[in-house]
Amino acid sequence: MSDLLLRAIRGEKVERFPVWLMRQAGRYMKEYRQIREKVGTFLDLCKNVDLAVEVSLLPERLLGVDAIIMFSDILVPLEGLGIKFEFLEGEGPKVYWEGKISPYDPKANAYVYEIIKRLKKRTSLPVIGFSGAPFTLASYVIEGSASRDFRKTKVFMWERSYDFRRLLESITDALIKYLSAQISAGADVVQIFDSWALHLSREDYEEFALPFVEDLISEIKARHDIPVIYFFRGSSSFLDLVLDLPADVLSVDWSVYLPSLMIKSQKAFQGNLDPALLYASEDTIKMKTLELLRSIPRKTSYIFNLGHGLAPDMEFPKVKLLVETVKKFTLS
Repeated sequence: MSDLLLRAIRGEKVERFPVWLMRQAGRYMKEYRQIREKVGTFLDLCKNVDLAVEVSLLPERLLGVDAIIMFSDILVPLEGLGIKFEFLEGEGPKVYWEGKISPYDPKANAYVYEIIKRLKKRTSLPVIGFSGAPFTLASYVIEGSASRDFRKTKVFMWERSYDFRRLLESITDALIKYLSAQISAGADVVQIFDSWALHLSREDYEEFALPFVEDLISEIKARHDIPVIYFFRGSSSFLDLVLDLPADVLSVDWSVYLPSLMIKSQKAFQGNLDPALLYASEDTIKMKTLELLRSIPRKTSYIFNLGHGLAPDMEFPKVKLLVETVKKFTLS
């Protein structure tokens, strides 16, 4: 296995910083669009093992990244809880919750585990599995879709806190089983996405998000000896709380000044280039990328990534330039 990513996470000496990108396989690639045309819906693509494997592997061949993240979506485990959802073209996900939740059935996500098994046979790179974080998934369940202000979630959280905690507990238990099955299938690393934590105050994060993501990570670490990455956004108000989580790697967005954070903590870190940079000129992309790399105060325990994911309208040559710029930055 090409273990640059894993060595960096362990704090071992590396010749350069490893690089992979969130949403690294997507519509900005014509090869992805060609595969996408072979199925009806986005969820159909997630469930088509053969095609999902091919999509997952595109960044290795086309970009030269240092890790493969399985192609899927954070909403997928909701099916195992008896919660229906769909992806509508041009609108995004729609979740239909009737207030009930079933015990998690791992068989509902058997295709996810098969994707990981096949990826392990097709690549020498580390394979990254993933899930959403409990709060982020709960917010999708309550909102029914993505939201600008998450007002439904917040009102539910404040006025029906007992029910909200029960929902979070059910989701946390499901995610423990879901991620454990991914690891058993061969995932070398798992990442937990808390994309909507940025909508929470410090007090609400501490009460309604932190305990559940801590339980999730702690249980995964107790059961499996593999690294866990926690990605969260809007972290300035509760950054000190996150530093105490048992995750091996903290992945931060561009609102965080990474160099000072890395001096405060000995954890491994991932991030945190602003994805908007990919809309700038190639010269600007190279300049800002090198600025970030030169600012990293250590020669290991760091993974280059974006502060969030790639967007469908980004230009492939610029994404490739980004990856090549990182790979040429040697740690002599």
